[in-house]
Amino acid sequence: MLEVTLIYGFINSIILSLVALGFSLTFGISGVSNFAYGAMYILAGYAVWIFINKLSMPFFLAVILAVVLTAGLGLALYRFVLLRVRGLVISEVIATFGVGLAILELFRYLGFTTFEYTLPVFTDGSIEIGNTYIDHQRLWIVGVGIALAVGLYLFTHHTKLGLAFRAIAQDEKTALSLGINSDRIAGISVAFGSGLAAVAAVLILPRGTISVNEGYDVLINAMAVCIIGGLGSTVGVVVASFLIGYAQMLTDAFSGPHWKMIVSLVAILIILVVKPSGLFGKQKELEERI
Repeated sequence: MLEVTLIYGFINSIILSLVALGFSLTFGISGVSNFAYGAMYILAGYAVWIFINKLSMPFFLAVILAVVLTAGLGLALYRFVLLRVRGLVISEVIATFGVGLAILELFRYLGFTTFEYTLPVFTDGSIEIGNTYIDHQRLWIVGVGIALAVGLYLFTHHTKLGLAFRAIAQDEKTALSLGINSDRIAGISVAFGSGLAAVAAVLILPRGTISVNEGYDVLINAMAVCIIGGLGSTVGVVVASFLIGYAQMLTDAFSGPHWKMIVSLVAILIILVVKPSGLFGKQKELEERI
């Protein structure tokens, strides 16, 4: 029992990290909370299914096209919606949530709820660690999740575009004075975040079925991880993912799977009361703002 909890808790934590990376990246760079994030995740899943089953594309080509399509939609979201309300926080939240709601409910309206839509796994089979069997898809999730986290760190610290990302995140006015186009960088960050949501979808969704309602769950989990870790903090995302990941596994083991989502909601409430900026957040604390 302990071995299973430790192993699957680790995998669950990596899944949460994957889900939250794109949301955190977008906010950390542009300051935009993309509430269409869960819809982007589901859109990527359905896009892969359509490319494979309706257009007869090879699986990996369908995955690449779905990631590019979702990233492009994120860029369009910024260019045609967010750019017009940039800096108006409430308007950004309402606009992105409205777009996400429209996408999810469009899939429901088109009848994508009357059939079990599934994606193929990358590779079949499983391995045994101790007395616990782990399927290959979960190994893919762990491997790609760790590689993405490391890759993002290297990208933001050792590439020209990545350094521009960090410059905008740290001090937008100074970055502007150095010739960095903040709107262009913010648009790219929303596209990157949406693309990361798509990558998470094609890795995680083969473990089950694609469901419109899962878009809302993904958004809640991404928000929970980012709020607890601290919005914009990559280290915070990783730490919060492991805290919530193991808390969900213990809740599943002792109380049942239907209580897992409650863990994220309760964690959000606790952190907002105790430390509103999150564990590693750099925003001002509540008492400093009053």
